[in-house]
Amino acid sequence: MKQLFLGLVVLLWLGGCGYKPSSYYAKEALGDTIYAEVSISRQDPRNSVLINDAINEAIVSRFGAKLSTKERADTILKVRIDSLSFSPTIYDKYGYVNAYKTSVVLSFTYEAKDKKVEKLTASGEYDFFIATNSIISDTNRYEAIKAASSEALDEFISKIAIKGLRNGNHHQ
Repeated sequence: MKQLFLGLVVLLWLGGCGYKPSSYYAKEALGDTIYAEVSISRQDPRNSVLINDAINEAIVSRFGAKLSTKERADTILKVRIDSLSFSPTIYDKYGYVNAYKTSVVLSFTYEAKDKKVEKLTASGEYDFFIATNSIISDTNRYEAIKAASSEALDEFISKIAIKGLRNGNHHQ
């Protein structure tokens, strides 16, 4: 009962002081409909597709925005993979790799309805363990790229939210 009361007090306090999550300000800046386009890397087309899926999923789940056609979108979001790497982080006593860190750097270019174009770079990382044979499975690879891309998108959302606050794109 005390936890429920405390939870209600915290919610009322946050609501009363006008707290809004960063995704609110990012959505204000980007709009309700987004067209997302991930540049397919010739060297690594498979990873480009994985990142495209992660970006599309995050647009819907984090922004609460809808994916749209280029012509109907409030914002056109173009994403390019600047770098993607897998680095061993933990070895067993025999020298086999037990864990990796995935690092991804994404370049975002977005154009809002007012035709103003902004460019940002964001990065994400993800650590994961593998089976004892030191080989990264397709499932490990997919989950790691998705998680690191999602983290990079979170950084992008934060940067957009900060820009939105600085530019006065919020309602009081």
